Amino acid sequence: MSEAQKPEWWFYHLQRTTLERAVGPLLEKCLERGWRVLAVSPDVTRRAALDEALWTYDDQSFLPHGQAEAEGLDPADQPILISSAADNLNQASVALIMDGVDLPVDANYERCMVMFDDGDSNARQKAREQFKAAKDAGLSARYFQHSGSR
Repeated sequence: MSEAQKPEWWFYHLQRTTLERAVGPLLEKCLERGWRVLAVSPDVTRRAALDEALWTYDDQSFLPHGQAEAEGLDPADQPILISSAADNLNQASVALIMDGVDLPVDANYERCMVMFDDGDSNARQKAREQFKAAKDAGLSARYFQHSGSR
């Protein structure tokens, strides 16, 4: 990403589906565009569930990924890197942030995707703050409600 380019911020408000069910198609589209993804959550359970979901979400496709903390894994080799930290170890163009992770509004990504569950009031409030910060900075910020089935 060039120095002058600022990220787009996309917000996914999950109402009747889980993050793990909603994320597969989004990540597949990122890979189709040639984008690498850094998926960040401080929650070890979320990271494990996301890892499992990416292996099983669609029998007809494969989403190459790995967990940054996995022994023997080179994070730089992973098209989708699941991590507890926002360190861009795989040179991602997209940051997928979950569970209230904070990134600077001008983070060095083409797109920052914030996914939050309707039932998580802390993550929902953090997403509101991030949306306002992106708008206040003059950045593109889009909001989507995802109400698919659980």
